[in-house]
Amino acid sequence: MAEKTPPKITLKAARVNAGLTAKEVGEIVKKHYQTILSYEKDSENIPTGLLIELSEIYHYPMDFIFLGKTYGLNSIKEKAS
Repeated sequence: MAEKTPPKITLKAARVNAGLTAKEVGEIVKKHYQTILSYEKDSENIPTGLLIELSEIYHYPMDFIFLGKTYGLNSIKEKAS
């Protein structure tokens, strides 16, 4: 049986699913929690090294983390319904 491909999720969803706060993640990666929150809103320019580190912390494949601006995602979903 083929392995199920995980869905693409946002950095925030990956963090929440891992049971971590932005402050806890910031302490682990040695970044201010507001920096973590900023990348959760717009991850277009997140450094690759940080993305790899977050992927490992969240136990979620980097290829399946949505990168880009997350504001407006709900309105896009609502329009599609």
